[in-house]
Amino acid sequence: MNVALQPSTVTEIRRLDVATYVVPTDRPEADGTLEWEATTIVVVEATAGECTGIGYTYADVAAARLIESTLREVVVGIEAMAVPAAWEAMVRRIRNLGRPGICSAAIAAVDIALWDLKARLLGLPLAVLLGPVREAVPVYGSGGFTSYGVDELGAQLAEWVAGGIDRVKMKVGAAPDEDPARVRAAREAIGGGAELMVDANGAYTRTQALALAELFAESGVTWFEEPVSSDDLEGLRMLRERVRAGMAIAAGEYGYDLAYFRRMLEAGSVDVLQADVTRCAGITELLRVSALCQARSLPLSAHTAPAVHAHAGVALAPVVHLEYFHDHVRIERMLFDGAPEPERGMLAPDTSRPGLGLELRRSDAERYAA
Repeated sequence: MNVALQPSTVTEIRRLDVATYVVPTDRPEADGTLEWEATTIVVVEATAGECTGIGYTYADVAAARLIESTLREVVVGIEAMAVPAAWEAMVRRIRNLGRPGICSAAIAAVDIALWDLKARLLGLPLAVLLGPVREAVPVYGSGGFTSYGVDELGAQLAEWVAGGIDRVKMKVGAAPDEDPARVRAAREAIGGGAELMVDANGAYTRTQALALAELFAESGVTWFEEPVSSDDLEGLRMLRERVRAGMAIAAGEYGYDLAYFRRMLEAGSVDVLQADVTRCAGITELLRVSALCQARSLPLSAHTAPAVHAHAGVALAPVVHLEYFHDHVRIERMLFDGAPEPERGMLAPDTSRPGLGLELRRSDAERYAA
């Protein structure tokens, strides 16, 4: 696709490089449905002119192979200013492979890199290029894995609260009978002034979730994420209609395309929609998801990847907060210079640097190369 631009602005994408890093967790982690001891990040670098943009996704090494074998050929040669053209070319190219899952994650990594590249070529922070509506975004501390003992759980959540983050999220669902006691312990650890959120990762049945929601409400839980599978739109809506007032039902982190988010909203399944820029095919699609929320007056919460969502979050009016996820915070600090740090519970993009403001520390990353 050849998009017409003024000659002075035309800079073709000439390289697309991919690397995969597998970073061990600092301790075993688990949620309601999964256990893991390492996290894989696929990093893309897109080059045009004298600039290189960085993007990434948290996905399997298969995403890197897909970029190398399938997406690179349709992106190289496109004008760097025409990011939506590159996005459309990638979506067309994977038509027979299936849009959800690995394909969408791979597109996300490339798309983020292309937005970063465009901003760098223009000498602008990405947040400024997108058009900010606020200076910073509220964050919530996220971790509290089901593999943690009660003392370990409480210590992590309390540390965030002491550091100025006044909302925290813990995992539930691995042992439903133990969850009310774990939630009570978490509340005791953080005190009465902080917001407590729980995430079941779809582990409960509808009846389990409804009964536990009542018990969680006694501990002041205000957010119940994926109480049942995010594919169970009827179940999510049932819970949304029956839980106590003041407890929001949230889901959407596994959304890969706009149609998924539209179906979730049309079903009335959530009070707050979640979206993950590293899964939903990048910033190009996230902008559309945000518009979908705005059209329905529904809040949007950004899922994980805080270094990217800091820029997107200040530019998207429906965004109410972003997830300051333990795994991703740790990896972004380890692998990149320029990862933002929250202040008084708010995360602001670094507007003194162009693009995302990130630089890959190659020598540090290389030890984790897959």
